[in-house]
Amino acid sequence: MLSSGPSESGHSTVLFNTFAYARFFVLVFVATWLLVDRRYAVVLPWLALVWYAVFAAPSVQSLGLSAVLLGVTLLLVRRSAVGRSPGVLATGLAVTLNLGALGALCMIRTGRDPLTLALMALGVPTPGNAAVRFLVFAIALGALFWALRYRRLRLLFLVGASYVFYAHWNWRFLFLIWGSSTVDWLLGRAIGNSQDPHRRRMWLLGTVAVNLGILGFFKYYNFGVDSARWMLAELGVRVPESTLRIALPVGISFFTFESMSYVIDVYRNKIRPHESYLEYLGFVAFFPHLVAGPIIRPRDLLPQLGGPPRFDSKEASDGLYLIATGLLKKVAIGDTLAVQFIDRVFDAPLRYSGLENYLAVVAYALQIYCDFSGYTDIAIGSAQLLGIRFPINFNAPYQATNIADFWHRWHISLSTWLRDYLYVPLGGNRKGPRRTYVNLMLTMLLGGLWHGASWTFVVWGGIHGVALALTRAWERRPRARPPSPPSGWRRALAVFGTFHLVCFGWVFFRSETFAKAGLILKRIASGSLYHPNLHALVVAVMAVGLLTHFIPTQWDLALRRRFADLPVLGQALCLLLAAVVLGQMATTEVVPFVYFQF
Repeated sequence: MLSSGPSESGHSTVLFNTFAYARFFVLVFVATWLLVDRRYAVVLPWLALVWYAVFAAPSVQSLGLSAVLLGVTLLLVRRSAVGRSPGVLATGLAVTLNLGALGALCMIRTGRDPLTLALMALGVPTPGNAAVRFLVFAIALGALFWALRYRRLRLLFLVGASYVFYAHWNWRFLFLIWGSSTVDWLLGRAIGNSQDPHRRRMWLLGTVAVNLGILGFFKYYNFGVDSARWMLAELGVRVPESTLRIALPVGISFFTFESMSYVIDVYRNKIRPHESYLEYLGFVAFFPHLVAGPIIRPRDLLPQLGGPPRFDSKEASDGLYLIATGLLKKVAIGDTLAVQFIDRVFDAPLRYSGLENYLAVVAYALQIYCDFSGYTDIAIGSAQLLGIRFPINFNAPYQATNIADFWHRWHISLSTWLRDYLYVPLGGNRKGPRRTYVNLMLTMLLGGLWHGASWTFVVWGGIHGVALALTRAWERRPRARPPSPPSGWRRALAVFGTFHLVCFGWVFFRSETFAKAGLILKRIASGSLYHPNLHALVVAVMAVGLLTHFIPTQWDLALRRRFADLPVLGQALCLLLAAVVLGQMATTEVVPFVYFQF
């Protein structure tokens, strides 16, 4: 896929941090729980009608028409047996009446049919020939009629909604995620059904080649070409700059790792090859974690997609709490610090003092944590509202007492993935101390490269690799007592040192070039303390971010439980307060999630 410039990836910002996601999620939430009883499938066409009547063409006439058709639709629901798919007549009437009304509203308002409008919203080219458009519309209606009577419509709807969610960024990459999922599902079945070790190994190499090949081409083609051109230039060989630029599909690093781990687990006989193709598509594409994780293991998600739907009011309340706090982290802390302070300092570090550069690095540590853990909280909360449980992905990482402890707390789904699928296969700690340190370095260097196609990310990974090796060597030095968690002032000193080591790595992670990273470090080393650009809002937000991060984790868990125990009115008031704070703190600039680029 050729890149068409910055606008190509500009749609990624609307996937989450906008009101559009809220509307999308509410529609999915309502439809998903309606479809627990299959006879409510006939309500789906009405939901499409009411969504358009409320958000696109609000008027007394459109809302009145929706109300009338709701009554008709509910009568059709009553004609179907509980737990059974709606009959042919009920399905046909629901599709005809509701989509007919939707089509009439669309034609009156825009002069286009609903399918054309939907394709245009996703950026999909629409046929110019009227006969072709009619044929496509007829096929779509036929597919909808079949889908409404499908036995597993709830799961089919979730998969379809996830694909629409991903298509909102760039519909062309739907073929990529679908193709990657299909190949891995087939290879997993081939491995599970074979007893020949050589054949199983070949199938495994096939999935590694496919997934890493896709990831390498889309994520590292530009990086490889530019690096090779730079090295040749250093040797005196002039190579014309490549005009081919590859667009990076959002979330590719996450869904390729998830899909690849499934085949590897089948090969290791940790799980059986999954029978349901639809469930596997849902595992890879499930929209709450599709674009930026967390990386979910197949053994954790596939059984939930295949099992009976479950709704727990306490879990739903906890999910709302996570969504609200995730948005507060992202918008009120992360975005505010980025726009008001961090971006300005990192863009021109020489304009700011040593103290301001130092505080910008600390602020970036807060931003990336609040941004990414905020996204994770939203993803986990959204999944819980849909009856799906995700494992924890962050556990107060800046409270870590050493770098190994940091990686037990930061992006846990990635660190455990790298451990199980890279560090352990390399030999782990089973082949002696020297090999262990080499394996640690290789794992972290590749982990750094996974984060981004730049040498600054590789150096960031190298910093963590060296720190992990030194930590391991210190804890296993001769005559050393078994390591125990430090306490008191020793713990405070360990946390302080680990936090600043992590901040040192963030300088390279955030900087576009080594020259920029060097300037920031030199300005900090200068020790200049004047701070005319350090505004009260930035200081206050940093203080809130640090204080809320360093409170005991038991307090946060207790607060979550207290929220879930509140009556509905109390929860609504808390959420309203959070919405007010978000409205006041939201910046006018769009700040994409940091991990969307990975």
